[in-house]
Amino acid sequence: MESEMAVHDGGCHCKNVRWRVQAPAKVVAWSCNCSNCSMRGNTNFIVPSERFELLGNSEQFLTTYSFGTHTAKHTFCKVCGITSFYYPRSNPDGVAITYKCVDPGTLTYVEVKYFDGKNWENSYNQSNIASQSKVDSGN
Repeated sequence: MESEMAVHDGGCHCKNVRWRVQAPAKVVAWSCNCSNCSMRGNTNFIVPSERFELLGNSEQFLTTYSFGTHTAKHTFCKVCGITSFYYPRSNPDGVAITYKCVDPGTLTYVEVKYFDGKNWENSYNQSNIASQSKVDSGN
């Protein structure tokens, strides 16, 4: 999906965690059915880590949960519990942004794709999700 780049601000419910990300105005978000994502209902788009910036004193309000391979780092706010972003197993060089945590006005379109996290390896190999955290030379 081709789209102009935009600067998106966002964060958690209580606004103690705030961030800025450079990403297209039109994004592909991933809905996953792994044990964690299905319980949280998280749907996210992935960006290269160098396009993500944690703002202000947000770090002090974050805590992290990991399980299984401990590759994914599920960050969430210590105050309100919202996971506005995390570091995904599929893209350890990227950041997964919960698209519903982006402030209104900069995302113009969200295409939701399905990731079969219950069959992680097979879905990873078939989905091309790993490419989502690579910096495209055209952007």
